[in-house]
Amino acid sequence: MKAVQIVKPEQLEIIEVEKPVLDTKNNVLVKMTAAGICGSDVGIYHGTNAAATYPRIIGHEMVGVVAEIGSDVTHVKVGDRVIVNQVTSCGTCYPCRKNRGNVCDHLAARGVHIDGGFREFIAVSESDCYILPDSISDQDAVMIEPTTIAIQSCSRAGLEQDDMLLLYGAGALGSSILRIARQMCDHIIVADIMDDKLEEAKAAGAKYTINTAKENFLEKVLEYTHGRGATVSIDAACVKDSLLNLLKATGNAGRVVTMGFSTAPTVVNQFLITSKELEVRGSRLQNKMFGKAIELIKAGKLDLSGSISHTYPLIKAQEAFDFIDSKDPSIRKIVLTFDF
Repeated sequence: MKAVQIVKPEQLEIIEVEKPVLDTKNNVLVKMTAAGICGSDVGIYHGTNAAATYPRIIGHEMVGVVAEIGSDVTHVKVGDRVIVNQVTSCGTCYPCRKNRGNVCDHLAARGVHIDGGFREFIAVSESDCYILPDSISDQDAVMIEPTTIAIQSCSRAGLEQDDMLLLYGAGALGSSILRIARQMCDHIIVADIMDDKLEEAKAAGAKYTINTAKENFLEKVLEYTHGRGATVSIDAACVKDSLLNLLKATGNAGRVVTMGFSTAPTVVNQFLITSKELEVRGSRLQNKMFGKAIELIKAGKLDLSGSISHTYPLIKAQEAFDFIDSKDPSIRKIVLTFDF
């Protein structure tokens, strides 16, 4: 079967690999139908993802159809449409015992540390398969995985109805977070440098927007939060100065959630954290949030349609990555298909 492998940074190849065989651990065989290209996949391709190991079959936004099951499988059946959890954990270490398997001491994320979903078939554990509702297409369903990342960040933030949320960044990650956050609180400020993204954020539920390239960021945050600063800030831009800016813009007793994965040094002011007794929290991947996302879809509270801008067959993955590198403004989410 065919697969997309990043042999080393800047070297993508379409390779032939053996079709997986079921065992006692990976007891469900999924025939892939759609797989989203994420920014972290692009980072692995370019060698900027510090977590990745090479060579690697990438892809962690994985949708497919159950093709075969082991004798002990009871949760799914052949023919079920499923999305696959990208997080694998040991279940016994300290984080796992605290129900935080997404930061397991032995974490292995599919498509990053172990081979992922840019291949025709993948064998996974039954517990990692989530049955999709009929109301969502395979291609739109790849957006469930980014949505789980957003649910995780809002959960880590402890977001509540009376919070004043500052969301820094209106790109793909920020847009996903906004979809979830608007269902949890009404007072949402979105900051970015692109007017078109800010207009989309306003249409999607942001109460206020700030163009940080044209407006005084801190002055506007104070204006929109009655002079006290945000109660919760989430960094969805993850640039060099974003964490420091959010420490400044968050008021006393606030929470600041960082999602950045850069290993480059960044400036942090201890006084801002201590004097305001801020809680600075990381948010990584997701912790069993697929069920919550699917329930939101079933309840009609989450519409993931309209996010896919382009599709490419798996065998044209290089063209897809080259197109992403072109920075074409029409790009939203690109999906690889398996109908070649």
